[in-house]
Amino acid sequence: MVNRPRVVIVGAGNFGSALAASLRRAGYKIEAIVAHSGGASLRKAQKLGKEVGAVAGVGLPREVRAEVIWLCVPDGEIAPAARTLAAKIKLKGKTALHSSGALASDELDALRRRGASVASVHPMMTFVRASRPSLAGVPFAIEGDAAAVRVARRIVNDLAGYAHAIRKKDKAAYHAWGAFASPLFTALLATGERVAMAAGVTQKEARRRTIPILLQTLANYASFGAPGAFSGPIVRGDVDTVRRHLRVLAEVRPAHDVYVALAKAALRYLPAKKRGNLANVLRQ
Repeated sequence: MVNRPRVVIVGAGNFGSALAASLRRAGYKIEAIVAHSGGASLRKAQKLGKEVGAVAGVGLPREVRAEVIWLCVPDGEIAPAARTLAAKIKLKGKTALHSSGALASDELDALRRRGASVASVHPMMTFVRASRPSLAGVPFAIEGDAAAVRVARRIVNDLAGYAHAIRKKDKAAYHAWGAFASPLFTALLATGERVAMAAGVTQKEARRRTIPILLQTLANYASFGAPGAFSGPIVRGDVDTVRRHLRVLAEVRPAHDVYVALAKAALRYLPAKKRGNLANVLRQ
C-alpha cells in the first residue's frame, strides 16, 4: 500500500463502479468520481463516491492531485472526454487510461499532447448493473506508452489480475472474441429460452433447468478444451436428429438461423461424424 498512485475515475457506470471498489480494497486512494452530467449520472457518481471515500461531481477542478486518470466511459465518449479534460487540467507527468476493448490508446491523444502518458487497459470480464465482480484473476489487455503501461501493469497486479500485452491492430478482433464469450453467449441463452418455450417450458423454468448443463459444459471446456467438451448429435453424426431439430425450429425462425450458423461452425471447428451428410442437411 506504499506509494500507490491516487486515481480519478471518469464515469460511474458498471465497470467504473467495479473498478473503484476494487481499487479501494487494494489500498488505492480514489480522489474523485466524475459524472458525465447531472441527474442520474451525478447521483450514481455521488453514491459511488460515498462508498469509496471520493468527491463526486460533474467535471474536475483545474488542480487534480491524482497521478492516474482512468476513463470508464462508452467508446464513443472517450476521445471527447479526453479533449474536455485536456482543456481543463494540468496533465504533465500524469497517466491517463481508458478501458475500451476495441479502441487503442490513441483515443487519448488529446491528453498525450498535453504531457500525459496514455494506455488502454481492458479487462476480459462482464459488468452488468446488478453485479459487481471481483477483478482478481481477470486478464487485462494493455497497450500504449511505455510509462503508462508500467503503471497499468502495477495496478493490475495490485488488483490480483494479470496483465498481457496487445497490439493496437489486434484490438478489434480481441474485443469480438470477448463478445462471443459473454454478450453473444447471453444472446444464445436467450435464443435457447425461446426454443424451451416452444417445448412448453416457461422462460423462468428454462433458466433453472439449463444451469446444470451449462456449468458442466464450462467445466468440460476448462478441462478438455472445445473438442473434448463437444457432445450431441453432430459429434455422433446423427443426421436424422439434426433434421428433426431443423424441422421444429422452422416455427422459431430466428432460433433456426442461429442453430444453422452454429452447426456449420461445429462442422468446421469441432469433431463430427458424417460431415458431408450433415452439411447437406444444413444447406437444405
